[in-house]
Amino acid sequence: MTTRAETFFATLARARARRGVALMGICNVTPDSFSDGGRYIEREDAFAHVDALVAQGADVIDVGGESTRPGAAPVPPAEQLRRVLEVVAYAAERAVVSVDTTSADVARACLDAGAACVNDVSCARDRDLASAAAAHSAAYVLMHARRTQADMRGFGGVAETEYDNVVFEVLRDWRAAADVVRGAGVPREHLVMDPGLGFFKTARHSMDLLRRTRELVRGAGVPVLVGASNKSFLTVVDGRARPEERVGASIAAAVFAAREGAAVVRVHDVRATRQALDMAVVLGTPPGHAGGA
Repeated sequence: MTTRAETFFATLARARARRGVALMGICNVTPDSFSDGGRYIEREDAFAHVDALVAQGADVIDVGGESTRPGAAPVPPAEQLRRVLEVVAYAAERAVVSVDTTSADVARACLDAGAACVNDVSCARDRDLASAAAAHSAAYVLMHARRTQADMRGFGGVAETEYDNVVFEVLRDWRAAADVVRGAGVPREHLVMDPGLGFFKTARHSMDLLRRTRELVRGAGVPVLVGASNKSFLTVVDGRARPEERVGASIAAAVFAAREGAAVVRVHDVRATRQALDMAVVLGTPPGHAGGA
């Protein structure tokens, strides 16, 4: 019988063979996410968004019921489940699903409902979360974060001196967290590394991490996920752009990350990102050869 992790990584492999990277589409079932808070809080709206993500070409759908914007307060597990459980079950009938949560109780229920992956943005703060994934033979996205988002008040809450060498330190912290996760029963081959762009990092830290994606890929030793979509550090090229106005920068970041070896890009605008990635494939195919998605 195929395990959840095998299903997840087989999906990534097929996507990478097709366009070099897998697309993780975002479904935030929250009232306060920084980019799309409130749009999909109603069940039918969330279902419609899942259908749209699938139609647009998402390889994985990441469902979350707790905002991770700077300053966001934790959401109790019962409320997270009220928001996401039916959406996870609906999405799992149509695609490979990741559940974005730091709660072991939420993870267990969503894995039981068909999710194949846990997306842990806490950097292994709760060993029980990893144990829940291990018990279900699920994939595990382990994201770097030195503190919680509740501790961060915009980029001003982090000093530029927080890191001397951001890639070296992120990899060092991540490896320590990976040891905790592995100790809880998650095999290394089930792990995905996320450098946590925007998570207790300044805009410069996040830009440095993105620019040095290839170093992260070489250093992590597992597939790397890059989540730059619509984040504040992208305003380096358009200082007044609101989150929904950062599509161009988000697509450029995704194409760059894919070129530098990222296995997954987590994005809001799946169709536009897919088009850019597929066009890059077509343009890189010699005349007279088959190309495209």
